[in-house]
Amino acid sequence: MPVPSKERVTELISDLVHRQGYDLEDVAVTLAGRHSAVRIMVDSDSGLQLDAVAQLSHKISDVFDSISDFGESPYTLEVTSPGIDRPLTHERHWRRARGRKARIDLADETVVGRIGELDGESVSVVIGSRTGLDIRRVQIRDVQKAVVQVEFSKPDPRELELAGGIPVGRAVSVEAEASDDGEVEELDK
Repeated sequence: MPVPSKERVTELISDLVHRQGYDLEDVAVTLAGRHSAVRIMVDSDSGLQLDAVAQLSHKISDVFDSISDFGESPYTLEVTSPGIDRPLTHERHWRRARGRKARIDLADETVVGRIGELDGESVSVVIGSRTGLDIRRVQIRDVQKAVVQVEFSKPDPRELELAGGIPVGRAVSVEAEASDDGEVEELDK
């Protein structure tokens, strides 16, 4: 029997993931004979810690082991965060990305700035200009695509202050920002 579908995996683990305090961001099932993989992407307002990801991975593995859906098919289970290149599509993504630089594509322009406070319908964006720093409100409904940008230099402290700072539990250092593709725990089954 092959590895179950994305929908079945989501059904099996969504309650468990939420009980553990995480949002289930995505499930990817790759069927490739002996190299099948189940990738579970989770996140929370306070980020992910490696020990917590390992614990969640083992709990998910226990759920999979307790059912017959997987049969004897070997697979790799990977539990990870969505990573820095995830599009900002939900309110929680915007909230968690506060203090980070993002590229925001609107219908008639692209705005690059530091994400600030979210009020439900709009987000403040700190934008550098020739005269200093400006704050612009962007309506979430007008955003066609928004993605956090990787930064290789330390953010301007004033810019971070105007954005409202970094959410508690989120990486602050440039090194963490550049390598924030998530904590990963893999189990070969």
